[in-house]
Amino acid sequence: MMRKPAWIKSEIPTGSNFNDLKSIVSKNKLNTVCVEAKCPNIGECWSLGTLTFMILGDTCSRSCGFCAVKTGRDLNIDYLEPKRLARGILDLKDNNALINHIVLTSVNRDDKNHESAKIFANSIKEIKNLDLNIKVEVLIPDFLGDEECYKLILDSQPDVVNHNIETINRLYRFKQNTGTGIKRAVRPQAIYSRSLSLLRFFSEEKSIVTKSGIMIGLGETKDEIFECINDLNSVGCQIITVGQYLQPSKDFINVSKFYTPKEFEEIKKYSEQKTNIISAECGPMVRSSYHAEAQLKNAKSNLEKGVIN
Repeated sequence: MMRKPAWIKSEIPTGSNFNDLKSIVSKNKLNTVCVEAKCPNIGECWSLGTLTFMILGDTCSRSCGFCAVKTGRDLNIDYLEPKRLARGILDLKDNNALINHIVLTSVNRDDKNHESAKIFANSIKEIKNLDLNIKVEVLIPDFLGDEECYKLILDSQPDVVNHNIETINRLYRFKQNTGTGIKRAVRPQAIYSRSLSLLRFFSEEKSIVTKSGIMIGLGETKDEIFECINDLNSVGCQIITVGQYLQPSKDFINVSKFYTPKEFEEIKKYSEQKTNIISAECGPMVRSSYHAEAQLKNAKSNLEKGVIN
């Protein structure tokens, strides 16, 4: 594993709001991707009141070469999860925890895509029904391209629909070395064009903000990063995040390069010159939910002002 440069660092999670959220999340048996995916920004995001819940269990049907979430298939769907999630959020608020922006994400459940989409939709509705003025962002899988699943999500009216493109087209199935010598692909069961089609579908609904994220440091070139940003812009994506890939352990794809803060600034500037992209969060420690509330406010403000790049 490559030695991390000085600019790759995150603060130790502290603060009363972080501790309150940690306690109540554990008590209600809720999964957060912040914990499961070992996000380096957990302390900052939880202290700001942004929480990312992972629904549909903690086991994914896919085996992406960058992700620390465990792999498996044929697990049950918990149809009471949306109500349990809503009760947990209400518990958070009753305990005066700061929570104003919720991101719902999930593992892939390719064996039960339609059921998974229903859980997403019902979770959004249950949170909205609490009437707590909490914005709801969903970070969804591709549901194998099933537009009936997309429509279930759309009808529940989330504030933001996020689907991560993750990396450039060339690297989806290209196998790379891990620290243990095993070759793994970045997104072996995903299709680049299918992810773009999903983002195009939701971008056509003007009441919803669309978002996507890219990891860099997996072996791409800078020109390929810009090409990927162009693709996201072409399907109407309005918010993007670009962050440094960090190898969870030796079992995952090796980091090919650590990009400098200056290079991230260059990527941000390029992104925000695009026609449809109105907000780009780019930096070494940026992840999908990083500054999610501020990104949404910025995007909606620019949309209301009629900002066109």
